[in-house]
Amino acid sequence: MHDIWRDMFVVGIPLLEKILRPIVVYAFLVISLRLSGKRELVQLNPFDLVVLLTLSNTVQNAIIGDDNSVSGGIIGATSLLVTNFLVVRFLYGHRKLDQLVEGKADVLIENGKVRTQHLKKELITTAQLEAAAHKQGFSSLSEVEQCVLEPGGTMTFLGKKPAAEEVRHQELLGKLESLAHEIALLRGSPPPARA
Repeated sequence: MHDIWRDMFVVGIPLLEKILRPIVVYAFLVISLRLSGKRELVQLNPFDLVVLLTLSNTVQNAIIGDDNSVSGGIIGATSLLVTNFLVVRFLYGHRKLDQLVEGKADVLIENGKVRTQHLKKELITTAQLEAAAHKQGFSSLSEVEQCVLEPGGTMTFLGKKPAAEEVRHQELLGKLESLAHEIALLRGSPPPARA
């Protein structure tokens, strides 16, 4: 019974190494994902999913080393969580550095026109862009005025607003229908059917 408790809770590598390993891997992954582009965060196709899953499995041994103890796992996980907390807090107060780490937003559709060069740069196909627009309630890209790929990987879509002439036309039609209804009531006949 003594061996079970020792294997579970006695850390097999030095404590400082146990803390530093997750920090080094964390820094590597943040830099690698930043360099690979926002696409890795946006639309996971089967290939991207396989890469992310195998990546997590690949760096697992780098994080834990030769230690499979529960204590070692808790120390490693705590190191990752604390590192992430400190990085996020630090970047919150340093916007320029945050922008350098996270990157800038990229406009994929502007004034209703798809910017194909930006799609190529982010490795996003038109079909993937359409699928993202469908998820946000647009039936086609022709309804989209602007689409922005945010630094965190989300896509923000803004729909086209009707032109001022269209709005005025609809208002006039509404007023004409209202007048036709009132005239019909004054004459004592049923109002005309709506078109």
